[in-house]
Amino acid sequence: MAQIKPRTLSGFMELLPHRQAQFDRMVEILRRTYSLYGFTGLDTPLIEASEVLLAKGGGETEKQIYRFTKGDTDLSLRFDLTVPLAKYVALHAGELSFPFRRFQIGKVYRGERAQRGRFREFYQADIDVIGDGKLDIVNEAEIPAIIYKAFTTLGLRRFQIRVNNRKVLNGLFALLGLEAHAGDVMRTIDKLEKIGPDKVLGILTEDFGVAPDTGRQLLDLLGTENPMEALAAYKGKHELLDQGISELETVVGYLSAFGVPADHFKVDLTIARGLDYYTGTVYETAMLDHPEIGSICSGGRYDNLAEYYTNKQLPGVGISIGLTRLFYVLEEQKYLNEDLLTAPADALILPMTEDLSPAISLATVLREAGIRTQLYTENKKFKQKIGYADKLGIPYVIFLGEDEIAQGKAAVKDMTTGEQLTQTTAEAIVRIRDGLAARSTGTPIQDRG
Repeated sequence: MAQIKPRTLSGFMELLPHRQAQFDRMVEILRRTYSLYGFTGLDTPLIEASEVLLAKGGGETEKQIYRFTKGDTDLSLRFDLTVPLAKYVALHAGELSFPFRRFQIGKVYRGERAQRGRFREFYQADIDVIGDGKLDIVNEAEIPAIIYKAFTTLGLRRFQIRVNNRKVLNGLFALLGLEAHAGDVMRTIDKLEKIGPDKVLGILTEDFGVAPDTGRQLLDLLGTENPMEALAAYKGKHELLDQGISELETVVGYLSAFGVPADHFKVDLTIARGLDYYTGTVYETAMLDHPEIGSICSGGRYDNLAEYYTNKQLPGVGISIGLTRLFYVLEEQKYLNEDLLTAPADALILPMTEDLSPAISLATVLREAGIRTQLYTENKKFKQKIGYADKLGIPYVIFLGEDEIAQGKAAVKDMTTGEQLTQTTAEAIVRIRDGLAARSTGTPIQDRG
């Protein structure tokens, strides 16, 4: 029989066990952080009816989606977590309590060209707050606090949350006579950091007929160091612009009370977010020492989440962390904490007698005490057994021979210090717990900036 060469598809990530443990630790921290703010966990199917997923799609979305038929059913893999949420809320609106606060961490699929740090299968970690008819602006002010809490708990320090409001941009466009090209101008501005002001001005003037003086006036305002001060001069000139400025002032005004330090937050009028469904506050989060990476967490306010599924007005605000890409970047830039305990077990028992019953009983007692315990029964040389524990980073090895069994004790070796003590089971449990507590300090990310 011909053997098939094992391979992983391009754009799909597989991690070795110690890296998977680090990734899972990050997921656990995000779950815990989101729960602190009253979000409930949710899961939706990976596969949906194509008409449901593509209701607001088309264009690039339809090109990237993984779509197939099973019998006469047209199916697709979800390409984000927001569209399935829209379907979910529309379907269960009568059973949910509003505002509905949910988090979801799961895989999504996009059939785009795989690139360095870009994946076809990847995890997203999302939160959204959905209102019934209305949703208070304070929810938009709370989002940066959740971003700040999540990243600092993971261990990231050098990052900045950048905030803008689409109503400010649309109001400015209307005031400057650019309303007819608002969508195109918005998407062009969103490229400002990548291609620079000169190229943006060129696109605005050559492709969309924006007058050079108007384009320069807009870019000067977007690039100002004191955006709130600069916007004050435009108050009273356009209703939508006034509303956007007021919302931005409210968001900024509550940030201190929500615990976001001033050096981790910035109003940035160039933040546009290319997606059309954002209608108010928008967010992007950047690593200050690696701006080339782009946003590691983004999102914003939308006023009609489920318009394709229901007549109910369901406004919301949400953010998404591209977790797989972020993990890839952190590993590449050597931000991952290599000292973090990633072993699959806390203790490895090496039986030294033919009768395994005492070792099995000890493993049972340790597990009941909450100590992750592995029983090693393979017929290997002693050096290979110790090497197994060492390679996996298991912190404690327990030897159980006839002398230890006769004394009702076990020989417990700390693999980090090399110290070996013969102890009762109760003493061993206390020692292992104390040692694990000391090793568990630290975060998945080590940001030395």
